[in-house]
Amino acid sequence: MPLSYPSSERGLHRRPLPLADRARLPSKASAGYERQVLHGELIGLRARQDSDIEIFENELLNDVETRVRSDGRPWRPIAPGSAHSPYRESDERGEVVVPFSAVELATGELAGEAMLWGIDLHNRNAHIGLSLRPAFRGRHLGTDTVRVLCRYGFAIRGLYRLQVDTLADNDAMIGAATRAGFVPEGAIREAAWVDGRFADGVILGLLATEWPPAGR
Repeated sequence: MPLSYPSSERGLHRRPLPLADRARLPSKASAGYERQVLHGELIGLRARQDSDIEIFENELLNDVETRVRSDGRPWRPIAPGSAHSPYRESDERGEVVVPFSAVELATGELAGEAMLWGIDLHNRNAHIGLSLRPAFRGRHLGTDTVRVLCRYGFAIRGLYRLQVDTLADNDAMIGAATRAGFVPEGAIREAAWVDGRFADGVILGLLATEWPPAGR
């Protein structure tokens, strides 16, 4: 889960609509609205749209401090709209990675991205990940995003195990996962090269038989 970093509107087209307006959910009166979004209490997950990608590239892709902590690949500057953007890669991994855009239900605004990745249909497991836009961090949206991802993984995809892999000092992601029912399973010593040093990682897991957690 990212740290904070100022947003940017560099590289947008001439006279664009405000980013928040372009990333809103369809009106609840529009046909099929309820079928377009996988609902939680605070967050909805929907298909990623072209307008979302432009925002992710401006606010998440070139957030250096966050990117070096959340991506195992070395960071490099990529201009918004570039064919080298990971958000514009051809969708050849549909059975392995399922990306979502996360929207705040109360406002309809784009809050961030979420995904299931490393989907293994034989062993019925997958990993989950999320990244919130700077303006939406610290608002308790991460836990609900994890819960909605769990619903997708367990109830819709029929998976048996979901896993979170993060840095040992990523308190925000660890907290969101544990509040959603994930159990710490172990540490991986000095497994990630992060900004000039090796950092420890942690693994948290949740089984279908443990979901939803008691009281939910």
